[in-house]
Amino acid sequence: MTYESLRLSRTGEVATLTFTHPKGAFGPATWREVALALSELGDARALIVRGERAFSTGLDLKATAPVIAPALGDAAKFAAVVDEMHAAIEGLAALPIPVIAAVDGWCIGAGLELASACDLRLCSAGARFSLPEVKLGITADLGGLQRLPGLIGRGRTAQLALTGDPIDAQAAERWGLVTEVHADADALYSRADALAAQLAALPPKAVEGTKRILESGLPHAESLAAAVAWNARHMTAEGLSGPLKKA
Repeated sequence: MTYESLRLSRTGEVATLTFTHPKGAFGPATWREVALALSELGDARALIVRGERAFSTGLDLKATAPVIAPALGDAAKFAAVVDEMHAAIEGLAALPIPVIAAVDGWCIGAGLELASACDLRLCSAGARFSLPEVKLGITADLGGLQRLPGLIGRGRTAQLALTGDPIDAQAAERWGLVTEVHADADALYSRADALAAQLAALPPKAVEGTKRILESGLPHAESLAAAVAWNARHMTAEGLSGPLKKA
């Protein structure tokens, strides 16, 4: 399928979704096309999300304003407008396969909210992260305020969201927003490819179960029970044979 705002490619069992907006922004077509691209993943076992230029400079406000403006003041209409955005990000988060955000350059606003829905975030030394909606008179509403506290803590989320000030790659790693910082874009994308291939080679049900338990938010005892129930359904004798033979 040919897309207006992104490109979906495949190498072996690893798919890569690349945002292609000339300015690195997310326009109205982006959200619809993300949902379509996710439906085209087929039997891919891992997904990398990246930008062709910057990861994302946030919403293309000029293109998005005509869509949002008629809904202002009406909660039901506004919710209907952002539902497509929510569906794209929530669809990404709900994938049963591991999703790696490879962030080079700016990761702003909606871009950061989308990146927070990925399982792992890697970046280049030149990456910058920002949640600047408050400076525009907006409350971030695409999942960042819900997901970021679990990644970096409530206080650091509040610092990002209330000041709108950016942080650099080193701060992002120190805060736990990213797990790795690489020297430049080439090193970043090479590492993302290698990590995705490593994850794609793992037993898919074990990977999916790990994701589901991590995301469940269940209390300790219920989470343990859910992990046991998942293994009861999906663990196989063949899977155990390797470790048992080595023991």
